[in-house]
Amino acid sequence: MSTRAFIAGVSGLVLTAEEQAFLRAQRPWGFILFKRNVDHPAQVAELVRQLRACVGSDEAPVLIDQEGGRVQRLGPPHWPAYPAGARFGELFVQDPAAGRRAAWLTGRLIAADLTELGITVDCLPLADVPVAGADAVIGDRAYGTSAAQVAALARAVTEGLGDGGVLPVLKHVPGHGRATADSHHRLPVVDAPLAELERSDFAAFRPLADLPMAMTAHVVFSALDAAQPATTSATMISTVIRGWIGFQGVLMSDDVSMNALAGSIAERTEAAFAAGCDIVLHCNGKLDEMQQVAAVSPELAGEALERTRRALAARRAPQPFDRTAGRLELDGLLAQAKGLSA
Repeated sequence: MSTRAFIAGVSGLVLTAEEQAFLRAQRPWGFILFKRNVDHPAQVAELVRQLRACVGSDEAPVLIDQEGGRVQRLGPPHWPAYPAGARFGELFVQDPAAGRRAAWLTGRLIAADLTELGITVDCLPLADVPVAGADAVIGDRAYGTSAAQVAALARAVTEGLGDGGVLPVLKHVPGHGRATADSHHRLPVVDAPLAELERSDFAAFRPLADLPMAMTAHVVFSALDAAQPATTSATMISTVIRGWIGFQGVLMSDDVSMNALAGSIAERTEAAFAAGCDIVLHCNGKLDEMQQVAAVSPELAGEALERTRRALAARRAPQPFDRTAGRLELDGLLAQAKGLSA
């Protein structure tokens, strides 16, 4: 059965009759969950089952933002709290092997939580490289302040997720760390010269170009395109994301309902597709907005369809893993990091 090139959020803990009818009729490629969709494990698993039933596919990807720290949709009391990415960076500076191990363990433990619920995609890792004076929207979510360290720890998290049967989404390509505004609220403009961007911001993504999926940044890079953020810039997507970085996987927009983008929801969606995004992401669960997205989202076909097929085929069965031992080891490494920074 054909699917449409968008990912949909839904409004609550259960699907409304209107949502079910919409999803059956419009057949989004995938779904994304937020805290408003989460109560307890059985409820989440049932919601995931219902979402897939609406599109008639047990393979439809279900995404979530489960980073740890400030961005964690599943949390206590039913799921563990996980550290922010900066914690791995602090450990890495003192002991690179320990930092990578802690990052891998976190990815592997998160994957174990997600697979029990039927969630198959985590919007992780970040390869954003923050700089002094940048907006705190990235902040301690980042794995460090050097491109090499960020890429190394992002790779470790990715391998942990993959070993647990969960696909990663690399974000926010080609970089949100330098932005001086939160793109949820307004459009950030980065005026750094191209050479500096290639040395730092873009460089963290280049070693991760083989990952199956990535999410764009709603950020203007004036050195390349002073008018459009990366999400809606054909120049940024063709020259930087597909070109200099070399990413060839599924490229999805960040949430088109964020205030960084201009125009109606339909106009934002059309602009993202015109620029070269394969999939458009809509997150807030507002049905009237989802209808606008669906109205201008094409059926997946051609190169975009092939990329989505390759991405889903990259998911592996979970490898054996002792969660209790893994959690104890992670706690020990984080305690080591705290001691080193004291």
